[in-house]
Amino acid sequence: MRAGQQGSLCRIWATRGTRPRKVKQRQFLSTYLYAAANHDTGQSCALILPYANTTAMNLFLQELSNNITDGKHVALIIDNAGWHTASALSIPSNITFIPLPPYSPELNAMEQVWEWMRNHYLSNQCYKNYDDIVDTICGAWVAFSKNIKLVQSIMHREWIYSP
Repeated sequence: MRAGQQGSLCRIWATRGTRPRKVKQRQFLSTYLYAAANHDTGQSCALILPYANTTAMNLFLQELSNNITDGKHVALIIDNAGWHTASALSIPSNITFIPLPPYSPELNAMEQVWEWMRNHYLSNQCYKNYDDIVDTICGAWVAFSKNIKLVQSIMHREWIYSP
């Protein structure tokens, strides 16, 4: 997920008949949140990195691999982003990619996680600098990932079977 100064606006409560004003930054400073979550246990792993590319994806995969319990294997659902399918990607032996068909974000539960985080933590924001963006995303991810029931409810899909 990209987050930063070109953030999103969302609805806010206001007195009927008024038009509340919200500031929207036009600068282009941003960062990226790489994350994965388990729909069964609510366990999650994330890294905030300055770029969305193959090198950053390799760093995230290594971090995710290090957080997988010994003897377990992760089936990671991915979309067709260039850094998810690059030939230079180094996929650890305890992770298997499950690629989604094109134009099917509704099958990727992480898309709903990004939407939830934007609506609850990241919209209608202004950031002073890059560190402010990183701090805000860190706080948002920590608050989200600590709420195991919320993680499970957003990530749950009837069609996923995990023995």
